[in-house]
Amino acid sequence: MSARPLAAIYGCAGPRLGDDEREFFRKSAPYGFILFARNVETPEQLRALVRDLRDAVGRDDAPVLIDQEGGRVQRLKPPHWRAAPPGRRFGEALLCDAKSAEQGAEANARLIAAELADLGIDVDCLPLLDVPVPGAHDIIGDRAFGETPEVVIALGRAVCRGLRAGGVMPIVKHIPGHGRARSDSHLELPLVEASLAELRATDFAPFKALADEACWAMTAHVVYSAIDPSAPATLSAKVIGEVIRGEIGFDGPLISDDLSMKALSGDFAGRTKGALAAGCDLVLHCNGDMAEMAAVAGACAPLTDRAAARLARAAAGLTKPSAIDRAALLAQVEGLIVATARS
Repeated sequence: MSARPLAAIYGCAGPRLGDDEREFFRKSAPYGFILFARNVETPEQLRALVRDLRDAVGRDDAPVLIDQEGGRVQRLKPPHWRAAPPGRRFGEALLCDAKSAEQGAEANARLIAAELADLGIDVDCLPLLDVPVPGAHDIIGDRAFGETPEVVIALGRAVCRGLRAGGVMPIVKHIPGHGRARSDSHLELPLVEASLAELRATDFAPFKALADEACWAMTAHVVYSAIDPSAPATLSAKVIGEVIRGEIGFDGPLISDDLSMKALSGDFAGRTKGALAAGCDLVLHCNGDMAEMAAVAGACAPLTDRAAARLARAAAGLTKPSAIDRAALLAQVEGLIVATARS
């Protein structure tokens, strides 16, 4: 086993670790894990699973990720957890009262962070900084805060503040922008044919504005013909080097979107090597398929010095959580949504 963990984040198959999974994680030593609805039953069960995942790699600080956005993308659901609003509700509120909307988005994120921290989950794949355009696929839809960079920037910053205040690391996504995609990258590879000027004015703008935030970023499985017509961002050294690291200026930890999505082709060894060679610091594999994870592990490298430094810098931006008045924060969020609906 390498002294440094593998540059990989893995999912697991169900609500409890099997012996084969436990042994695989012990031997392969991934950097961390990600959870989905299939892993969730009750708070007590989930806390135990999080402990078992970290025990399997022998690291109490192994990050555990989740997609807890609100709306249609939230892995923790009623009756045990709150049904949080989708991002678009805060964008609608911002058009009525910008200050209240930003405060509400921050309060909502702080509530999410408290729920996650209670379970031992310390990274949330949020905020989504994509700017949808007319005619785009609904895979983004109301998950986006709004249809202008200004709305997305203001609310994205507020969400980052709320998550970090609760000790949870934000992951901005899907860099450098998924809002123009006319297909779902879970199912096929989207091609965006907008000009570089259009991408700069809209898609890149929120990521550039938030490049100084203490956070991770997740790549888009999208081809941008104006930058690199031969490869999606996740596998493109040109997109990552010249746009994400260069023009956008993001120098935090960069994680691929899920390698098992159908937007990517080729075997899992090739996908893994391609993402790391292009400049991703970490690769993500979500579905818990043991054979696929083994292929990823066989092609993956240990975390690099540069990636470790980026992760440490981001972690330094987290705040040790203080007690919250949950009822007051909840009233703030609910009041904002109700007031917006009436306006």
